[in-house]
Amino acid sequence: MSFVHPLADVAECTIGEGTKIWQFVVILQGAKIGLDCNICAHTLVEGDVIVGDRVTVKSGVQLWDGTRIEDDVFIGPNATLTNDPYPRSKEYPEQFSGVFIKRNASIGANATLLPGITINEFAVVGAGAVVTKSVPANAVVAGNPAKVIRYIN
Repeated sequence: MSFVHPLADVAECTIGEGTKIWQFVVILQGAKIGLDCNICAHTLVEGDVIVGDRVTVKSGVQLWDGTRIEDDVFIGPNATLTNDPYPRSKEYPEQFSGVFIKRNASIGANATLLPGITINEFAVVGAGAVVTKSVPANAVVAGNPAKVIRYIN
C-alpha cells in the first residue's frame, strides 16, 4: 500500500505499492511513479513524467514534462532538472526535451541538469554541478560546467 500525506495534492496518476508521497507534494495527472519510492516534501511532478522503482526525490525538486527516471536513482535536495532549451514566457516547444536519468545514478544537491541530456547508469553528479552534456556510465562529474573527475566501479 502506498502512503499519500493528506497535505499532498495528487491528481489521477499511477503510484506504485510502498511509495511514500509527503506533504506539499504536487503530482499532476498522468504521472507514473514506481514501487517503493520516496517523494519528499515540496516536490512537483508534472504529468508527462515516469519515475522507476525505489527512487528517492528529496525536497525542492521539480520533475518537468519529458523527464524519465529509471530504478534506484537518488535525486538530492533542490536539484534542478530542465526541459526547454530556449524558454520564453508563453511560448512552448512542440515537445519538451526532458532529462533521462538511468538506473542507480545519483544527483547531488543543487545540481542543475540542462534539457535533453542523459545521466547514465551508476553515474554521480556532484552537488552544485551544472551538467551541460550527457554523463557516461560510472562517471563522477563536478563543477560548472560539469567535467568527469573520475570513474567508479
